[in-house]
Amino acid sequence: QVQLVESGGGLVQPGGSLKLSCVASGRALNMYPMGWFRQAPGKEREFIAAISRNGADTDYADSVKGRFTISRNNYLKMVNLQMNSLQPEDTAVYYCNAGSTYYSGDYRPSNYWGQGTQVTVSS
Repeated sequence: QVQLVESGGGLVQPGGSLKLSCVASGRALNMYPMGWFRQAPGKEREFIAAISRNGADTDYADSVKGRFTISRNNYLKMVNLQMNSLQPEDTAVYYCNAGSTYYSGDYRPSNYWGQGTQVTVSS
């Protein structure tokens, strides 16, 4: 099993930046592809970004492509999400996930989720 804890959320003005982190404990992080998801009030949880086990491959939702960057450090058991040019529509709770499979751009989440971190974009 793996336990995930997110951090780095907060309040930011439109156009600003935040960096989210997800720290894992338990099994080695390099056993899992990793993903970030978000859930806005009244909406379903949606996929944001994924990264392969060795970090060589990444994928992004169209809504964040070019603005968000996912990265990982398996030695530190950490996955990060750098978010730039934030907009009010990015307001949501952001969740880290240790994936089940990730092939050809298709990321399948597992049941391993963090508790989430709130990101609010507002002036």
